[in-house]
Amino acid sequence: MSPSIAQDLEFRVGPGGVGIHDRNNDRHGDWSDRGSRRRCDPDDALDNARDAGFRRAHVVRISPRSVVVEGMTRRGPDRIIFANVRGCPEV
Repeated sequence: MSPSIAQDLEFRVGPGGVGIHDRNNDRHGDWSDRGSRRRCDPDDALDNARDAGFRRAHVVRISPRSVVVEGMTRRGPDRIIFANVRGCPEV
């Protein structure tokens, strides 16, 4: 393998996990976008929580099935749970 070929490989850490990206084989776009199309983006979950009245919202847990956001509401500390699917619907 020549050194020029190795320069076209990238090691990436992203929302979809850890992976090797080959710039020569980029037919499907960025590898990290593929998994995020099916999953709830943490930034979208935070936006949805803020729309629901949460202040100082932050993601506390992401599992394969849910995204948990905690923050302050008018009644005090609270949490909201979103399904870990595209669009982040509230559970």
